[in-house]
Amino acid sequence: MSKEEKQITLGKVGAVYGIKGWLKIHSFTGETDAILDYFPWSLKLGNKTQTVEITDWRKHNKGLIVKVAGIDDRDIAQALVGSEIQTSEAALPELSQDDFYWRDLIGMSVVTNKGYDLGVVSDIMETGANDVLVVKANLNDGFSKKERLIPYLFEQVIESVSIENKQICVDWDPGF
Repeated sequence: MSKEEKQITLGKVGAVYGIKGWLKIHSFTGETDAILDYFPWSLKLGNKTQTVEITDWRKHNKGLIVKVAGIDDRDIAQALVGSEIQTSEAALPELSQDDFYWRDLIGMSVVTNKGYDLGVVSDIMETGANDVLVVKANLNDGFSKKERLIPYLFEQVIESVSIENKQICVDWDPGF
C-alpha cells in the first residue's frame, strides 16, 4: 500500500470475545456486515498501522465478531482493541451520479436556492427516516443561528450537490 493511498475508516475494534482471540467489531457501514465487503483491512492504533487478514467471522447479537490470522490468544488480541479499521479509498465502489459518500459532503458550503449562505456541513446524522446535515452557521449569520439541522431529502430539500464547487443548494428557510 503506497503512502499516497487515502485510507477510509470503516469501523472500530471493540472488545475481545472469548479466549481464542476473536474480536468484536463496531461497523460504521450502512449494513453491519457490509464492512466485510472491503478488504484488505488495516488496523490503526495510535501511530501504528498493520494490515490483517480476516480468516473467519460470525454475526453476534447486533454486531460481528472476527478472527484475525495469527491471533489465537485473548491477550494478544487485547492489543488490537480500540484500533480503527481502515481500507484504501480505492476499495470503495463507484457511486451513481446522485449518490455521495458522507465524507464527500462534510466541509461543503450550503446555500439556499435564493442565494443565502447557511454555512458549512460539519457532520451528518442518521435518524432512521433520513440522513440530516449538521450545518455550522457562519459567524455573522443574519438569523443568529449557530447550527442548522437540514434533512437530506433529495429533490424535496436538497436541490443539487456540486462536488466540483463543494456546494449544496437547498430549498430551506434560513430562519429555521
